This record gives sequence, C-alpha cells and structure tokens, in this order.
Amino acid sequence: MVTGSTQGPPGEGDAVFVISVAAQLSGLHPQTLRTYERVGLITPGRTGGGGRRYSYLDIERLREIAHLTAAGIGIEGVRRILELENAAAALRARNAELAAELEAAREALNQALATRPAVPRSNLPAVPQATIGQSVVVWRRKP
Repeated sequence: MVTGSTQGPPGEGDAVFVISVAAQLSGLHPQTLRTYERVGLITPGRTGGGGRRYSYLDIERLREIAHLTAAGIGIEGVRRILELENAAAALRARNAELAAELEAAREALNQALATRPAVPRSNLPAVPQATIGQSVVVWRRKP
C-alpha cells in the first residue's frame, strides 16, 4: 500500500520511489531488490496496479543490507541481525514507555502525599482496632 499525503513533501515512511530509483539510491541492482523482497528482507509499498514503491526508510534498510552482505554476512545472517535490531528497538521503546509510566506514578504519589492531611508520625507499628471479643497479646520468647 502506498502511503502519503496530498500536501507537502513526502515523509520518511511514504513509499514514493520506483524500483529503478530505489536501486540507484541504494547502490543495488533492481533484481537484488526483488530478491530481497522475495526472501522477506524488505517489503515495499504497492501501487493500485501492483508496482513497487520504496520509502526513504526502505532505502536506508537496503543500504544496511548491502553493507552487511559486503562484510561477508549471508542473507540468513542479515535477516537475523535485522530481526534482533527490530527487537532491540521495540524493547527500547517499551522501556521508554515504562519509564514514562513510572515517572507519572511517582508524580501522582508525590501529589497525593502533598495533599493528604498531616498525620502524627509514631514509631509504633500500626495495629488494627480490636473488635469486641478480640484482644492483642504481646509476648517474647525467652532466650
């Protein structure tokens, strides 16, 4: 699916480049791009007629794939590296979400503590009120 808006320049994720331009920008042959798509390393957008359209992000990914394969890494190794990079990015994003939630919870706790009425502090432990028929016995074992 080709994304994009009708106003302004295309964004990083907007699929706008035809395969020949994407091949030129990535330094790869168009057939290599088709192969990478076939093995699942890249998924370009498609026009209504089925033509491939690549985004800036797709071009960057193709350049990364080209760099890894030039370093002697096989296609399966590249796939695994990309999967691990995606997983690490997802974990970083989740970590940031959790840190924001933690900060919000801390802020809410600080606000709740600031607005509660002052209660005299005591070093005694809190003991629930005894109901009728119950009593508390304090005992210690002798050494």
